[in-house]
Amino acid sequence: MSADWRVEYPFTSRFLDTPAGRVHYVDEGAGRPVLFVHGNPTWSFYWRAPLAAMRASHRAVAIDHLGCGLSDKPQDWTYRLADHIANLELLVLTLDLRDITLVVHDWGGAIGLGVAGRHPERFRDFVVTNTAAFRAPHIPARIAACRIPVLGELAVRGFNGFAAAAVHMATEKGLTEAARAGLLHPYDTWATRIATHRFVLDIPMAPEHPSWDTLAAVEANLPRLGHKPMRLVWGEADWCFSPWFRREFERRFPDAQSFPLEGVGHYVCEDAREELVRHVREQAS
Repeated sequence: MSADWRVEYPFTSRFLDTPAGRVHYVDEGAGRPVLFVHGNPTWSFYWRAPLAAMRASHRAVAIDHLGCGLSDKPQDWTYRLADHIANLELLVLTLDLRDITLVVHDWGGAIGLGVAGRHPERFRDFVVTNTAAFRAPHIPARIAACRIPVLGELAVRGFNGFAAAAVHMATEKGLTEAARAGLLHPYDTWATRIATHRFVLDIPMAPEHPSWDTLAAVEANLPRLGHKPMRLVWGEADWCFSPWFRREFERRFPDAQSFPLEGVGHYVCEDAREELVRHVREQAS
């Protein structure tokens, strides 16, 4: 892979110590905070454009979940939703972030809104992109296949069949070589791909799943955020977090502003970079 991706990621690395390992994060600029929370299989590199745009006027913060990006990748950690929420909560409290604009994508929705539901007084408003923070009745077949015992792990961790596939399947407009290199950089061995597989396994589809109650609690806390401004910026061509999820957010947050983006896939920040930056800037202003 080319190292050109580093030119697009000109941020200082910072680290937060947790009991399970170091969590990497970006903390640039000054002013009211904008907190970016990624999903699977991305990392803070995914947010590079809005991070660069917002640090001129705001405090722009982005986490790499444990196991992702430049964070440690422990092989014996739980990788459960509750623990990702706890890590982000620790970051928010350690940095004492207040009056936050929260920007979320993919699993970052459940994690970020999970923290916001616990601490609504710290969050001002939200930009929500192709994600969920509630239980869903279905799972895409391509995701379910990665959960097949033995074969799923071999595909995801052995052949990088999740992160490598995503740089093609999660975008409608294609990626530059630097973007592909940056998104894949942290996930180059069996060991470093542990979180991409564990995230898939941690999708709770039945009450007996260990993360079912955690996601149910996130869902139960959403009404605590209902009075706060929210923008739904949605890639309508996403086969994973499809327009069904946007409509569910609209149902739960009837005052939210909705911005469906036709011809935009799951990686909204890649397919509609300038539009997303504009929405974040307008929401955070």
